[in-house]
Amino acid sequence: MSFPIVVLISGSGSNLQALIDQSLQGKLDITISAVVSNKADAFGLERARKAGIPTHVLDNKSFGSREEFDQSLQEVIDQYQPKLVVLAGFMRILTDSFTRHYEGRMLNIHPSLLPKYKGLDTHQRAIDANDKEHGVSVHFVSAELDAGSVIVQASTQIEATDTADSLAEKIHKLEHVIYPLAVKWFSEGRLTVNNGKALLDGQPLPESGADYKEVPE
Repeated sequence: MSFPIVVLISGSGSNLQALIDQSLQGKLDITISAVVSNKADAFGLERARKAGIPTHVLDNKSFGSREEFDQSLQEVIDQYQPKLVVLAGFMRILTDSFTRHYEGRMLNIHPSLLPKYKGLDTHQRAIDANDKEHGVSVHFVSAELDAGSVIVQASTQIEATDTADSLAEKIHKLEHVIYPLAVKWFSEGRLTVNNGKALLDGQPLPESGADYKEVPE
C-alpha cells in the first residue's frame, strides 16, 4: 500500500477532494485510509464515500469532555496506523495529549499568512486591516492554536472590490495547490520536523515557510 494517511474534516471537504483527485491522477502516492468527521452532515463524507474511502462520524456533542472525544478520535485513527494525519477543515481545538501523540506527523491548513490572524474570520480581518495581500499556510500541528511550524504559504493580492467571500474563493484555490504539495513532500520523506522546526530536504524552512512559487514540487 502507498503512503497511508487519515483525513479529519468538519465541512465540505474541498481540500480532501484535492487530495483524492491528485491521488487518482498519480501526482500523490498516498492511500487515504479513512476520513473522520465530527459532523454527520459534512459533505466531505459524501466525497469520501464516492471515492470508496471508509468514513467515521464522532459527534463531539455526545462526549462528556474534550478529552473523552479526543481519546475516542485517537482510537479510530490509530486502527488505520497512518503515517500522517491531515486536518482538512476540522473545526476542533485539540487537547495537548492528542497533539503530542501525533507530534511531527499531523498537518493543518489555515487561511491566513501565519503568524497573522490565528483563529476565525481571517478574510474579513485582513480586509479590515487594509492589508495588501492575504494568503494561506500549511503548518505542523502543535498544542498551541495555529502556532506549529509553518511549512508552505501562498498569497494573493487583496483588491479594493474584494469581500470576505470573494477573498475566501481565491484562498480556496491556493489551498488546493499547497496542501497536496505539503502532503507530497511528507510522503516522500522530504518534509520533517526537528525540535519544532520544519525542514525541507534537511534544510530549515524560514519562519513563514516556503513560498510555493519558489520551491520545486
